[in-house]
Amino acid sequence: MDKEKAMAEFKKYEKMRQEMYEFLEQFIPKDESGRLDFEKAKCIDAKEVFDKWFKLDYQARKIRGIAINCLGLKGE
Repeated sequence: MDKEKAMAEFKKYEKMRQEMYEFLEQFIPKDESGRLDFEKAKCIDAKEVFDKWFKLDYQARKIRGIAINCLGLKGE
């Protein structure tokens, strides 16, 4: 895979990761220090959370493969 395509996959991951945080912040407010305050969290649809997480995880696994191939490593 060339550098341009690899960078596009990394950017896609970063965008998805940011979207996941934004999604969570709709239901979980932040405290004074900027951390998610789970004590004040609203209920979240588990299926919606899983669907978003699965897409993010899939993209992370793609990037793992790219990194392994670019570095000439063998996957474990």
